Amino acid sequence: MPRMLDVSDEVRAEIGDEEADRLLAGDNAPGSYDCTSCRTPGDSEQERTSTVLFIGDETAVLAFAHAGCLPSQVVQVTEEQLQGAVRSINGDSAPGGGARNAPEQAVLGVTSGLVLIAGELHPALVVEPTSPIVRPGTDGVGDDFLPLLIEQGFMPVTQLAAVPPVLHGWSVLLAVGQLHAVLQPGNNGGQPVAWWQAHQPLQVTDGWRAAANKHQQVLMFAAPVGSIGRQPREDLLRDALDKAAANGKLVAAALPLAGV
Repeated sequence: MPRMLDVSDEVRAEIGDEEADRLLAGDNAPGSYDCTSCRTPGDSEQERTSTVLFIGDETAVLAFAHAGCLPSQVVQVTEEQLQGAVRSINGDSAPGGGARNAPEQAVLGVTSGLVLIAGELHPALVVEPTSPIVRPGTDGVGDDFLPLLIEQGFMPVTQLAAVPPVLHGWSVLLAVGQLHAVLQPGNNGGQPVAWWQAHQPLQVTDGWRAAANKHQQVLMFAAPVGSIGRQPREDLLRDALDKAAANGKLVAAALPLAGV
């Protein structure tokens, strides 16, 4: 039975017409899958499903998502991220043949919102991965997302009572009023590199942009998978942040603007 798959032109260009046609015919597509965005089950025979191609420096992995969660697209990731995900999926087996399990690839979900601290509104980004992050080069089964960020200089937050300290070397790239990337220091003092990069520039509200221009910095909060969730309103997002902080599952830093 043909699958209800969306294969975008950019995905088709990467995988080729023959493979794209096989997917659309149902030959290589999964029936059921876990959405690479929201992590809940999907069925490509029953609902519209997007093909999402993650591309590293040398490896490409095809994943699937509810069409309502993500459009069909190509997502550039580092080879380290991609290989680490394949290793964590396959255990000790060598990478290769793990493409069908691509929904396990962790994606960083980024939400923008205004956060009230000490009576003043601050622009914030809330980052939560779609699955546990293991330390690169290990086959661990835990979640090292917060420890890795703490090693980079992010501070644990137990309550949102004060603005976190500035993390020098990191920055948020805003250009033409849109959010493009979170940058981190390059190796050996080189040019900053993207820690997270939007596939397409993200729109932010006028209030968020005005607050960012006023403070010339953005507060970044990060929490492990399952701590924040998708919150449709800023008050609910704040409640989720407060709970994550109280549970010891939140780190933060103030990141200068890298653009205008």
